[in-house]
Amino acid sequence: MMNPDFNAATAAPAFRLERQPSGRLLFIGADGQPHAGVVPVRAFPIAAPDEGISLVSTEGHELAWIEQLQALPPAMRALLQEELALRDFAPEIKQLKSVSSFGTPSVWTVATDRGDTSFVLKGEEDIRRLAGRALLIAGSQGVQYRVPDMGALDRASRRLLERFL
Repeated sequence: MMNPDFNAATAAPAFRLERQPSGRLLFIGADGQPHAGVVPVRAFPIAAPDEGISLVSTEGHELAWIEQLQALPPAMRALLQEELALRDFAPEIKQLKSVSSFGTPSVWTVATDRGDTSFVLKGEEDIRRLAGRALLIAGSQGVQYRVPDMGALDRASRRLLERFL
C-alpha cells in the first residue's frame, strides 16, 4: 500500500513540520492546510521506536504516517526526535536494590538511568516480557520501567527479578 504522506519520487514527505514560537509543532499538509499543536506518537515505542510514527492533530486525527524516521530529511527528523524525547518517559532499570517481599504487592527500590526511585509492583502480571531478554515493568503510579537486557543486570538484581518471573 502506498503512503500518501510520502512522495517516493522525490524521497521527501508531502508535508512540512515547523516549531512554533510557543514550542508546539505546526504541521503543514500537501494541501497547504496548517495544523497547530501536532503530536508525534510512536506505534511501537519499545520494540521499534524509529518505525511507525503517527502525527496526530489536537482533535485526535492522524494527519500523517511515517514508516521510518530515518527516511525523513535531517532537519525534520531532528525536530521529531526532539519532540518524541519530550513525550517519552520510560526509565531504564540499571539495578534492583531491594524488594520488600517476594509476594505482591511489593515495594521495589531500583537504580535507573534517571536516578534512584521506589515503586509498588501490584502483581506479577505487571512484568511483561518483550523481544529477546527485555522486560517492561509497570509501577503502580503508571510509570513504565524498561529492562533492555535482563542478562546485563548484576547477579543480585537478576536473582531478585527471577523470583517474580
